[in-house]
Amino acid sequence: MTIQHVVDVRIEIEWGEELDLTLLRVTALAVLKQQGIERPSEIAIVLAGDETLQALNRRFRGIDRPTDVLSFADDSRGPFDGGTVEHPRYLGDIIISLPQAARQAAAVSCTLLAELQLLIVHGTLHLLGYDHAAPAEKARMWEAQATLLELLGVVAPLPA
Repeated sequence: MTIQHVVDVRIEIEWGEELDLTLLRVTALAVLKQQGIERPSEIAIVLAGDETLQALNRRFRGIDRPTDVLSFADDSRGPFDGGTVEHPRYLGDIIISLPQAARQAAAVSCTLLAELQLLIVHGTLHLLGYDHAAPAEKARMWEAQATLLELLGVVAPLPA
């Protein structure tokens, strides 16, 4: 039986550079596979601007500045919670600042795609319940990120 995950990736700002959205989609799918997610699941990934991330960061975290990535796990308990073959379980949204990702990639001398893959791995792990608020949680999450990036062949330094 094949697991049917759905990952929607879209760009919501003008961006002059062509991006491989299929590779970004496959990155999230690889996280779901490596983490053993067997129920059909769905994720939305939105590449947005700094203004969007700043507004979301202010609204949901009380921090009035842009950030690189925010994850919003879906906590609804509607009729299809848990998913079915016809209706995948909605895990949530990952919103990434494309300009911030580009700045971070330049700062650590990696490609924009590698930085986006790192942020997608990070965001997807958050949707799966990982966190980095406490040192033990952070160590667990950073280990999972490093493992996934290695499996994907992504060269992007993890933040401290």
